[in-house]
Amino acid sequence: MQTFSSREFNQRTSQAQKAAQVAPVFITKRGKPDLVLISHAEYLRLAGKKQTMLEALTPPPELAAAMADVDMEIPPRSTAQRPAVEFE
Repeated sequence: MQTFSSREFNQRTSQAQKAAQVAPVFITKRGKPDLVLISHAEYLRLAGKKQTMLEALTPPPELAAAMADVDMEIPPRSTAQRPAVEFE
C-alpha cells in the first residue's frame, strides 16, 4: 500500500495507477487522507456490481417474469400535431 500527496499524485499519476492495480493507494491533502485509488476490479468487488454489460442490462429473474406479462401495445401517433403534407 502506497501513499501519495496530492502534489506527488499529480506529478506521478502513472506510477500511482500501476500501484493501484496491486493495492489501494492513499492520496493525502495537506497531510491528511483524502482519496483512495483502487483498481476497477476491486471497486466492482467492493460495490457488489455485476462485471459485464450483458449482466448489468439483464433484469433479475423475478423482474423478467413480471415483465413477461406486460402488454407493450403502443398506440398510433396522432396526426393532429403535424401539418398535412402537400405533394405538388
